[in-house]
Amino acid sequence: MVSVTIWNEYRHEREDGPAKDVYPDGIHHALADALSAYGHTVRTATLDDPEHGLTEAVLDETEVLVWWGHLHHDEVADDVVGRIKRRVLDGMGFVPLHSSHESKPFAALMGTSGTLRWRETGEKERVWVVEPSHPVVDGIDESVEIPEAEMYGERFDVPAPDTLVTISWFEGGEVFRSGCCYRRGNGKIFYFRPGHETFPVYHQPEVRRILHNAVEWAQPADTPPSRTETEHVTDPLEPLE
Repeated sequence: MVSVTIWNEYRHEREDGPAKDVYPDGIHHALADALSAYGHTVRTATLDDPEHGLTEAVLDETEVLVWWGHLHHDEVADDVVGRIKRRVLDGMGFVPLHSSHESKPFAALMGTSGTLRWRETGEKERVWVVEPSHPVVDGIDESVEIPEAEMYGERFDVPAPDTLVTISWFEGGEVFRSGCCYRRGNGKIFYFRPGHETFPVYHQPEVRRILHNAVEWAQPADTPPSRTETEHVTDPLEPLE
């Protein structure tokens, strides 16, 4: 199985009544329970840990980093963001969730703002599988209904995904590219929209299955590390005239 680090701001669940009711031990622990149940080796880290819990040593031992950020993106130190980006380019998987669309690591890897439209009314979301052969949706029906969700709508300011796996429709009529696969260097990235601090989305079995699939898909392949510096080559491979 995969060595996973789950990162969470862990602010709402300590300060906000509804979030604490839904995730009394924090979203990171709900995600850890979900992935541990599939046999993955899981550790957690939070914003207020030293170095946000993401030291060089921790990241070196992490095969896939799962990220949940919301309102405190700017508090993440730039040197930690750079550390994450380098590890992704070298092959570490990255799974940013929900409002991590505006997180610093996601922005650094996408090169765009990640902005979108949103509405928080607890409306129904239907997540449609549009690439049923993709490993991220293995074992998932043609759609997943989420009874209460925060609406995210287009336009979503991200690069066109390498593979678009799911599209969400919302009760209010909007649609959203909710499951996006990317490759950056040797690393695989899966952005997954469903989730919220006051709705029990991460307790839903289908969502947990997708997260497990995403972690398995994003784990590092057996490839050489990406070059991080330009290399001056003095000896040609073929004779020069």
